[in-house]
Amino acid sequence: MLDFPRWKVIGISVILALGVIFSIPSFLPQKQFESLPSFAQMKVNLGLDLAGGSHLLLEADLGDLQKTQLANMEKTVRTAMRGERGPDDDIAIGELSTAGGKISFLVRDQAQLDEARERLFGETQGAGLTGQRDWTIDVVDTTRIVMTPTKAGQAQAISRAMDTARDIIDKRVNALGTREPTIIRQGDDRIVVQVPGLQDPQQLKDLIGKTARLEFRMVDTNADPNEVAAGRAPVGSEVVPYSPDAGNGVPFEVLRRQVMISGDQLIDAKQSYDPQSGLPVVTIRFDSGGSATFAKVTAQNVGKRFAMVLDGRVLSAPSINEPILGGSAQISGNFTVASANALAISLRSGALPVKMAVVEERTVTPELGADSIRKGAIAGIIATVAVLAFMIVVYGRFGIYANVALFFNIFLIVAIMAAFNATLTLPGIAGFVLTIGAAVDANVLINERIREELKRGRRVFQAVELGYKEASRAIFDANITNVIAAALMFWFGTGPIKGFAVVLTIGIVTSVFTAVTVTRMFAAHWVHKTRPASLNI
Repeated sequence: MLDFPRWKVIGISVILALGVIFSIPSFLPQKQFESLPSFAQMKVNLGLDLAGGSHLLLEADLGDLQKTQLANMEKTVRTAMRGERGPDDDIAIGELSTAGGKISFLVRDQAQLDEARERLFGETQGAGLTGQRDWTIDVVDTTRIVMTPTKAGQAQAISRAMDTARDIIDKRVNALGTREPTIIRQGDDRIVVQVPGLQDPQQLKDLIGKTARLEFRMVDTNADPNEVAAGRAPVGSEVVPYSPDAGNGVPFEVLRRQVMISGDQLIDAKQSYDPQSGLPVVTIRFDSGGSATFAKVTAQNVGKRFAMVLDGRVLSAPSINEPILGGSAQISGNFTVASANALAISLRSGALPVKMAVVEERTVTPELGADSIRKGAIAGIIATVAVLAFMIVVYGRFGIYANVALFFNIFLIVAIMAAFNATLTLPGIAGFVLTIGAAVDANVLINERIREELKRGRRVFQAVELGYKEASRAIFDANITNVIAAALMFWFGTGPIKGFAVVLTIGIVTSVFTAVTVTRMFAAHWVHKTRPASLNI
């Protein structure tokens, strides 16, 4: 146990040195930190409760999600009824109804009823277009098919939508340039968003609140103005209001329901400036499929108008002067640089699958965070000083070894957290302070075991060797149970509990290393060098 070859000493020394070096940036002021080389810019970020910032609790509009599900399934049904071999293979159906959260339609030829069900179930087309677990398919009145979503299917759809919404919100928030936002699901239909350092939550709410469903649709120029004024649109069209950002004074447009191109085919969106007016605009670019469709649509409709619709409101409806072949377009409106950039971020990150509403909002001021840091630092200093004094008074030289290892332990914790770009919260400080006390617990066990061996009459070398050997078993067993507890807190906990578990786990690992390995290296060096005949411990 006290045999330390040169390579092992060098390895431990390198680890300790790296811990000190990589922890230093976390203690530097922001200006000095930014002057460091890019590879050295690793630091522990402060959480919302320490740095201040914004906290939002978002709730999904499940009614909107159900409408989207029904619309998607309606398209799926129509696709299924179209045959692969041309019009002769089609199954004629009546108008689809989505009343009551169900899809029902009439199969005009009763002889094709079984074929229609087979196409929906997928018994004749591989995996099929729908799953029996998500939808039940029943026949009513001999020729009407009714599709009803199952509870398991709805729960799965909600879970998928919430996971997608969380990922999209994460992309949007990170695009603001913030550091280490916390974005987690809470329950079945809620998402918690915490952004440290952001004091004005309105920008965050505006960005997150947009579903960013972009559609390109043709303007119906054949609509009767009198009918439209009475609130009636032609078959296949609808009245869509203008967005407040349009700024053209026109209340609405009559658009065809058919979507020519959707935002799903975008590959890029960025804020730029109109070369003629110099006003802020959003430039978008389509993928290869979208570019081909856009070119085809504009070529077939030269001289007509098409509308850009965002979240059910018209942004602009320009005329097509010539085919647009480059696969890019420009969205103009009454934009500022900030609003154009926010729209570009929303489009670039993708459309939210469900509308999200803010149900809770909190703002934490930097002053409150500074007070938390100050009190946490006071608690840490008091705990450290008390531990240092106790170890020196009770264990003398070996207490000094434990104290030196404790300082290295603090540096290692900070360095590891900085390497992972982790966020320190107030519960994390609590875990940090707890780790300081627990870090010397292993040394207490070792030193007490050495005392016992000395009382049994063993020589100093043997007592120290057996003390480390026998105590190490209990130390590892005890810390394994602590790691299990921390892992369970991380797995089942949320937010602050996870932060506490992370810091506690890192502290357990580093404290075992410093308390057992590092102090054993110090003790081995002293014993081999001085060969003491007695030990006062």
